[in-house]
Amino acid sequence: MAKPHFEKSISIEASSDIVRARSEVRTIAASMGFGSADQTRLATAVSELARNIIQNAGSGVCEVTDISSTESVILHIVFQDNGPGIPDIALAMQDGYSTNGGLGAGLPGTRRLIDGFSIESRPGLTRVSITMQRESGLC
Repeated sequence: MAKPHFEKSISIEASSDIVRARSEVRTIAASMGFGSADQTRLATAVSELARNIIQNAGSGVCEVTDISSTESVILHIVFQDNGPGIPDIALAMQDGYSTNGGLGAGLPGTRRLIDGFSIESRPGLTRVSITMQRESGLC
């Protein structure tokens, strides 16, 4: 695997960090040539996943990496926390399922917004990875 073009770590510890992460990812996506629709999709996904960290684990981190190749521009973002974990990922991915009284649209909605989505979870570690990509040379 080629060395990433850049890496950025954003601590998620308070509600203000949700706004900061959303803004920073939008700025990075714009600098990589993603259009406004993709920037909005990414910003929405980042908001949802960062909010999940605050609500369920209290704190965590958002790692943003440019893993572009000669063929594709790829933004890879990993959200990680050391919270209680998700006991049933399949259930959590169903529309309408919520453990905190919300609409239950966060994880399944995020999966629909972006190009790549994976989740792993156990007590003490939850990691959600998302990617957005476009062909090189297109803006």
